[in-house]
Amino acid sequence: MTTEQRNPDTYDLDKLQTPELVMAMNRADQAVAMIVATALDQIAAAVDGITGRLASGGRLFYVGSGTSGRLGVLDAVECPPTFGVPADLVQGILAGGYEACHSAVEAAEDSPEQGEADVRARRIRPQDAVVGIAASGRTPYTLGAIRYARQVGALTVGLSCNSHSPLSEEAELSIEVETGPEVLAGSTRMKAGSAQKMILNILSTAVMVRLGHVYSNLMVNVHLKNRKLLERGVGIIREVTGAPEDKARQALEKTGDVKSAIVMLQLRCSAKEAKEKAKATPSLREIIG
Repeated sequence: MTTEQRNPDTYDLDKLQTPELVMAMNRADQAVAMIVATALDQIAAAVDGITGRLASGGRLFYVGSGTSGRLGVLDAVECPPTFGVPADLVQGILAGGYEACHSAVEAAEDSPEQGEADVRARRIRPQDAVVGIAASGRTPYTLGAIRYARQVGALTVGLSCNSHSPLSEEAELSIEVETGPEVLAGSTRMKAGSAQKMILNILSTAVMVRLGHVYSNLMVNVHLKNRKLLERGVGIIREVTGAPEDKARQALEKTGDVKSAIVMLQLRCSAKEAKEKAKATPSLREIIG
């Protein structure tokens, strides 16, 4: 596994002065985006596959251990506030459970049986999609989870940072990004983790765009949970409708959400009608053109 090998460019890591130390890490990170670019076709295939499952009433699950699992949890919890989707639409399954989010439970990754049990507990169905995340591509917990998910007919995707990995063999679709040796040997929270984060960002965002939860490049389903997001919501309404600030705020107060406020202003309908239309049709583009 190249992710576990020593990086010959950083043999003297502990001898470097601080500016050279941080430069070495930054130099390694600069390659990550280009490495991810080599897997864009694989990522696109996964986006289309996941979109199809979710459009049919399925859910998306990320499964992993350690850093890989935590990154999956992070991406999952960002989806409801960003795209206005139900909290159970995108879920993270982490080896060791919630405790592993803030405390290392490294031995949890060694059991394929536990991976299967944790996925089984979520009542995985054929219309669901399960993305297994493992830098090594051979984590037993993740392999067990993907193996079971595929057996029940769910779409399975393997995301790893080594080529020809067992995870790629187990999953129906694979995304492989060879990030190579880390600056700090074996510390896959670095380049490998950055690559995984980039790919998960692309996966979830592209899927939500395909499902109609985005209008143009605007988060029209954003949850207005604080002052900053409220102001963002007003700005989005003004951007789409061209309404002055006072009209945008009034529409938002009457409807309670950005999407409905836009519908109300664009179609010149009542708040009630706007909310009904917004609820019935996920895509704002389909409602207002």
